[in-house]
Amino acid sequence: MKPRVAAARALAELLRGKGSLSSALPVWQSKVSEPDRALVQQLCYGTMRYYPRLNAYLRQLLDKPLRSKDSDITALLLLGLYQLEYTRIPDHAAIGETVAGARILKKPWATKLINGVLRRFQRGSEVLRETLADNPEFKSSHPRWLLDAYTQAWPDSVDQIIAANNAHPPFTVRVDLNQCSREDYLAQLAAESIAAQPCPYSAAGITLEQACNPTGLPGFNAGLLSVQDEAAQLAAPLIELAPGQRVLDACAAPGGKTGHMLQSQPALTEMVALDLEERRLARVSDNLTRLQVTATTLAGDGTRPDDWWDGEAFDRILLDAPCSASGIVRRHSDIKLLRTPDDIVRLAALQGELLDALWPTLAEGGILLYATCSALPAENCDVIEAFLARTESAREEPISATWGQPQRHGRQLLPQPDGHDGFYYARLRKTGPA
Repeated sequence: MKPRVAAARALAELLRGKGSLSSALPVWQSKVSEPDRALVQQLCYGTMRYYPRLNAYLRQLLDKPLRSKDSDITALLLLGLYQLEYTRIPDHAAIGETVAGARILKKPWATKLINGVLRRFQRGSEVLRETLADNPEFKSSHPRWLLDAYTQAWPDSVDQIIAANNAHPPFTVRVDLNQCSREDYLAQLAAESIAAQPCPYSAAGITLEQACNPTGLPGFNAGLLSVQDEAAQLAAPLIELAPGQRVLDACAAPGGKTGHMLQSQPALTEMVALDLEERRLARVSDNLTRLQVTATTLAGDGTRPDDWWDGEAFDRILLDAPCSASGIVRRHSDIKLLRTPDDIVRLAALQGELLDALWPTLAEGGILLYATCSALPAENCDVIEAFLARTESAREEPISATWGQPQRHGRQLLPQPDGHDGFYYARLRKTGPA
């Protein structure tokens, strides 16, 4: 299969409201040759990164939107615009290959349409930019509701958030400090002419100047390092692990924080890695095996502990709650298409349910660390404030740190264009029986 056709098929699923790039892209990548898979990924993620801007162009260039059954043609048009606007692919190749995709999709009627739209953009892009200059979605390449949410929450930082969301994410790894110091590992990278620098806040974090296949990095296959953003690396130190503790990672997949906690405190009595889906736990197990650590893996719903909890209390719980991922948009650019304001309300309700359900499983005196990769207060300090108000046995332990910004409750990291992702943490202590 041609790469642009595979990319169009993947994006068409999203345009029809089915799945995400995480689910659709691997399926369609598998249908192209190995050398073309990177191009398919670039086309899909790039088109989604600039979807609001590209879609604004398309609304100007089309007389009327295409029908839902022709979402593959809409996807080809968006892909064509992305190539012309943001890649070094020669214009003739971008247009020719994209037009040819319509024939492969057995829609020859669309070849003239695609060719006409792309060539009209080629000739008139400057005029289009002037026409759309005052359109907030066009300027920010964000849906209006999300742009408004960022602006309301972070009026002084919204430009930084937008710049970070529209940038390529940094490639950051975490070194297992039990095996090797960060300084020694930086020296290993330098010896192989791999440019890298230490992260400012995580003692184990290193950011490489260029993304790469991690399996080629020194010690990766032996579990010496893991790919993990700096913001996510802060969880293990915050939860205050000690020998003999029983720990629950309540939404564990893919297992990055599970592995980090086990490496940080090898003398835990037990680590329980819980996730809603059995298939996601396979990835947790694979990651832990590579890191040479072990955990008890359980498939279960965090809001229904009676179905999986054995009644033995946990000394520590990490609740990395399902969220909008509004702090990691640069890693999941399809959020700009898939998320809606209703999702924030739904997710905040789920986060509250998880806190209420898991709190009884925490031992008296224990700590629950609440985390999200959201940059929106509705999923963060608002959720914690409501939980504290209705839970007499819960007390917040303020987080004193040099990173992020203190909130009414907890601490917020905003995405940095050349640094960490957006993340939120709040630490809660159980002061008595639930």
